[in-house]
Amino acid sequence: MLTDSSYFAFVMLEIALIIGEFSIQTVGFTMHSILDHWISRTQLLLDSYQHWTGQQLLPRDSSSEDQAQQLFSAPFVVVSHGTEDNPVLNYGNLVALNLWEMDVATLTKTPSRQTAEPVHRDERAELLRRTTENGFVDDYRGIRISSTGRRFLIEKATVWNLIDQQGNYAGQAATFDAWKFLDED
Repeated sequence: MLTDSSYFAFVMLEIALIIGEFSIQTVGFTMHSILDHWISRTQLLLDSYQHWTGQQLLPRDSSSEDQAQQLFSAPFVVVSHGTEDNPVLNYGNLVALNLWEMDVATLTKTPSRQTAEPVHRDERAELLRRTTENGFVDDYRGIRISSTGRRFLIEKATVWNLIDQQGNYAGQAATFDAWKFLDED
């Protein structure tokens, strides 16, 4: 069984393979650049969350690398998407990967709208509009669907805009720690 630390390293290798930067000759350099990217993504998530909510998603008293590992291993969902016209997921921590029943390769190719059933996509669009308008919402409740079709109800989710260091819009993210599977006895 993989520990959180070894799974984090495994995910970094998986990301390297996804973006085609893995080769025997460049393993050290590639892993360093992939880790830098993951750390940067984590800092964007944490900085933006604090900017909009005035709170910390997790303690910021350790190195950026440690924070990346802590967020990946956190006991709550963190997921984000980019700025594409049809936004694609670009981050999911271990709880998110397990909940949506995806690996990193699948997650990073999935349009975020596909995490909601077609009948719930208007509700999702309204949530994203409110978030864009207000910077964040902390009262979201809605139904989502995993890659295998398992439906689950999210409770008390916070959704926030991601902004880079120059203040430019960089996508949206969500976190929650309460959900229940539907249609299961």
